[in-house]
Amino acid sequence: MALSGLYAALGLLFGAAAAFGPVPRITWEHREVQLVHFQEPEVFNYSTLLLSDDKDVLYVGAREVIFALNSANIAEKHHELYWKVTEDKKTKCADKGKSKQTECLNYVRVLQPLNDDVLFVCGTNAFQPICDHLNLMSFELRGKNEDGKGRCPFDPAQSYTSVMVDGELYSGTSYNFLGSEPIISRNSHQSPLRTEYAIPWLNEPSFVFADVIRADQNSTEEDDDKVYFFFTEMSVEYEFVGKLMIPRISRVCKRDQGGLRTLQKKWTSFLKARLICTTPDKNLIFNIINDVFILKSPSLKEPVIYGVFTPQLNNMGLSAVCAYNLSTVEDVFSKGKYMQSATVEQSHTKWVRYNGEIPKPRPGACIKKEAGAANYMSSLNLPDKTLQFVKDHPLMDDSVTPIGDRPRLIKRDVRYTQIVVDRVTALNGSVYDVMFISTDKGALHKAISYENGMHIIEEIQLFPNFEPVQTLLLSSKKGKRYLYAGSNSGVVQSPVAFCDKYSTCVDCVLARDPYCAWKSHEASCINILKEDEIERDWIQNIGGDASSCPDKVRENSLQHTFKHGSTAELKCSQKSNLAQVVWKFKDDVLKVASPKYHLLEKALLIFNLSEGDSGIYQCLSEEKVQNKTFSQVVAKHVLELKKIQPSTVGPIQPAAQTEASSSIPFPPTGTSFLSCVGSDSPPSPTNTMPDVWSSTELVMVMLLPPFLSDQAQHVSVHGTFHLFCQATGPTDARFVWKKNGQKVEVCVSEQSHALADGRVHILSWVKDAVAENSEYHCSVLSKAGNKTSKVLITVEEKDSAGQARWVKEYDSWKSAVSEHHAMMQNWQTTWESCKKKDTP
Repeated sequence: MALSGLYAALGLLFGAAAAFGPVPRITWEHREVQLVHFQEPEVFNYSTLLLSDDKDVLYVGAREVIFALNSANIAEKHHELYWKVTEDKKTKCADKGKSKQTECLNYVRVLQPLNDDVLFVCGTNAFQPICDHLNLMSFELRGKNEDGKGRCPFDPAQSYTSVMVDGELYSGTSYNFLGSEPIISRNSHQSPLRTEYAIPWLNEPSFVFADVIRADQNSTEEDDDKVYFFFTEMSVEYEFVGKLMIPRISRVCKRDQGGLRTLQKKWTSFLKARLICTTPDKNLIFNIINDVFILKSPSLKEPVIYGVFTPQLNNMGLSAVCAYNLSTVEDVFSKGKYMQSATVEQSHTKWVRYNGEIPKPRPGACIKKEAGAANYMSSLNLPDKTLQFVKDHPLMDDSVTPIGDRPRLIKRDVRYTQIVVDRVTALNGSVYDVMFISTDKGALHKAISYENGMHIIEEIQLFPNFEPVQTLLLSSKKGKRYLYAGSNSGVVQSPVAFCDKYSTCVDCVLARDPYCAWKSHEASCINILKEDEIERDWIQNIGGDASSCPDKVRENSLQHTFKHGSTAELKCSQKSNLAQVVWKFKDDVLKVASPKYHLLEKALLIFNLSEGDSGIYQCLSEEKVQNKTFSQVVAKHVLELKKIQPSTVGPIQPAAQTEASSSIPFPPTGTSFLSCVGSDSPPSPTNTMPDVWSSTELVMVMLLPPFLSDQAQHVSVHGTFHLFCQATGPTDARFVWKKNGQKVEVCVSEQSHALADGRVHILSWVKDAVAENSEYHCSVLSKAGNKTSKVLITVEEKDSAGQARWVKEYDSWKSAVSEHHAMMQNWQTTWESCKKKDTP
């Protein structure tokens, strides 16, 4: 095993460098964007998509059915064809140990255009794969019932890929029931070909993609069209404990006809090589390839191959995108070194670089001008020496390295599944490759590479139930650019850009979206590809410099009236994940890290309102781009307090009488309670608002973890300290504290504030002292879900200077709690007074 290979394997299996990746600037939830859905009752696995831009039709292959949808609006169904398995076949399939309800059905796996009027279609057909021709005029099968072995998988869970090239199907799949015989084949009446059934050719591959690259018609070499296959397979060249997976690219030539004696009806042009996708220091190796997209554009000198990768042991939840020039791939196949197997210690096989003489014509090369000049006009008359070499040496020693020798994008806490790439020309004439990358949680990331690095423009939640995106297609038709995503439950159609969601010039420019520009005289963010003519006053800057935007922005203010002592929640609709929220009160920046104020997500909570809290509050979004900070007001609130009526003069007002005579227990909505472990359970805060948590929308419980007020997290031996924890959730939310795995026995204090939309904000704290390092768990329990956070308290031998700081901070908290307690006593006195007057 090569030393570099050993280091690569060790880096993969035993350590990974820290990787972060850009944060999506905007996250659009499913309900926030206009998406078109298609799904039919009792139909699943919409995993095979074929787009016909000429006919404006999206063909969908699902379980036991094929659909034809309007590609401009997939909610409109043109045709459907049910393609079911007979009961007899289902029974025979079940007798072989497969599930009659799921596996023993017909999963449509191949949808390829045969000509303008016919689709070539194949299905798993209860583990007896079958193929047929679909007439697009009548939308009926012609009843050919061809054997699908080698063209379609037996098992719906098996990997597969296919591409139609000039009426002939090229497939990567499994050739038998057990899935133990992998095959790359060409289905052709004149010249069917396949790979050798041998480990050096294919070793437990997982196929992901196949495509054809046409030869350059202007080239003097008279080269052949080539079909490329991408897959991950078990390594033969590296020895390691367990199976080491390797991403591969393989290639066959379209004019290949097999050998005359050696490699009869087998590929003579099959070669494969490693795809490298690693960080520059080689500490992080992405060796599982999930999907590939080949970008072909007239504006490109050569096609660019984009691949989505993950590490084999992905405990960090990492994904990467690497891009490769086609010329780099061709250099490996046409000029690179081969590998050969060598027997070590009689039975042990080792793969090493082959340094011997290479036969002529070069093994694995396509038949082109040079071979023709040597009188080799077809693979059928290649010499046996060349063919035998190909048979024994299908693996290249040289690897295909990515553009820039590094990934285009590395992202943490996400598993990318599919990728498509669009090429967009910005207003300044610069061309950008826009990557659309789907995830296993039903989301879509839209990213571009620009001079300062990689930028993820937005994240869109395509599927509300967070299911994996199984297939992704892009339509680049002028005026009709859409994305189509297939999953187990349905298909989603999305525009390539959401320009109209940006309401200000600054937001439009900061998006750094090459599709979008600010149209000044209409004061709107528009998609430049949908406009007939480009105007000079449009504003766009992919670097994110919004200095050209006009200063004046129309501000709308919201009026609020609150009672004394209540809690105000002022909302802010700032969407950018890259921006900082700054709140101003009477034009001064608020210090929200105090007992008086608290940031809840992006809303501002103001506790214990008094006269001094009346005034104008502004929420500003501050976003830094290229050392410039762009600020804009995104919300403006005018807060007013009701005047207090003297409670000791005159009779109680009717409104108060009504409130007092109600059955609402003390304390009323919007107040707080204090509790202690061992005492009676405190009354739940009552909310007269509708319970928004009972809706069908996804409910989130938000938990702010336990903290010492100075964030230092260490205390002196037996020194008293306080830990605080906060959360929001439905009205039944409550805290549970644990210390070193055991429920705490010290006093636990708690405050609850009912919010206007039916949620409740709760604050809890414990006072304790420890002699050794201790771990505290703060859990919030509710019907909407539970969340737990923890903090480790480190004991120091002597009092630290930090202790004085957090004790001082705690005094501020204690002062606020005292205010609440005094307010509660006043309310309770008033409440009891009201109840006495109401008692007959």
